[in-house]
Formats: sequence, C-alpha cells, structure tokens
Amino acid sequence: MAEVALRPLEDADLDALFEQMRDPESVRMAAFVGRDPDDRAAFDAHMTKIRARPDVTNRAITLDGRLVGSVAAFVIEGDTEVTYWVDRAFWGRGIAGRALELLLHEVPVRPLYGRAASDNLASLKVLRRAGFVEVGTEVGFAGARGIEIEETILRLDA
Repeated sequence: MAEVALRPLEDADLDALFEQMRDPESVRMAAFVGRDPDDRAAFDAHMTKIRARPDVTNRAITLDGRLVGSVAAFVIEGDTEVTYWVDRAFWGRGIAGRALELLLHEVPVRPLYGRAASDNLASLKVLRRAGFVEVGTEVGFAGARGIEIEETILRLDA
C-alpha cells in the first residue's frame, strides 16, 4: 500500500501546487476559491501571506514521497478550519482522508471546522469519516462557479 505522509511546505512545491489548484474540475468542485485560478501573482501573494502566519499549519501531502497536494489548518474569525487539496489524478485513493487524519494528530485545537460545497459529496465524505459532524449550511458566492451555492459546515469536537 502506498504511504501518505505530510511534510512542511517547501518553496519547490509551489509550481506543482499552483498547477494542481488551477485544474478546472478541481476548481469547480472546490467552488470557493480565488477569483482567478490562473493568476500566478495572486497565488504567490496568498501563499507568502499564509506561510508567514503563525496560526496556520500548512503541509505538503506526499504519496510515496511524491507531492500530490496540500492540507492545512488556519484560523478565520476565531475558528480553526481545515482545508485540503489533492491533485485530481489521485482522487479516489483515500489520500485526502489519510492526510486529514495526519493533520488532526498534528493540530490539537478543538473544535475544528471544515466546509465543502454541499454538492461536493467526496469532500463531505472525507470530513465525516474523520469524525466531523454537520452543524449547518450557508449560501455564498462560489467564485469558481460564478453563482451562489450552498456550503455545508462541519465541526470536530474531539
């Protein structure tokens, strides 16, 4: 079985992560993303900002040593949230779930929150398998889709 691991994000990871995060199908599924996934300057500015924040745990996801995505915990409006992104070529292999499990061991803060577009069943499944439970929904503008959609909010207490 392939080994999923986390490691600190490196400058050398940024080109690959940028490419992963501009894949059209991935962007559509994530829904709530930056204005223009093809804007490298905006991506670089965002990554510089979050990598400098002490309240962000940002990790590269590797599969047998190969970079396949990223996972993070960050504070927004006083709540700690998790997020993950896996290269679409590796979807359906349990990588996001394993990466989230590893991150949960590294980040002791509880409660933790996760969000996903309500029609992103795969991402909701990852969060639920990790023990997150639904606590509500919100409707917001999904830049990737150009419309307002429902987003499911989940919480992990233990």
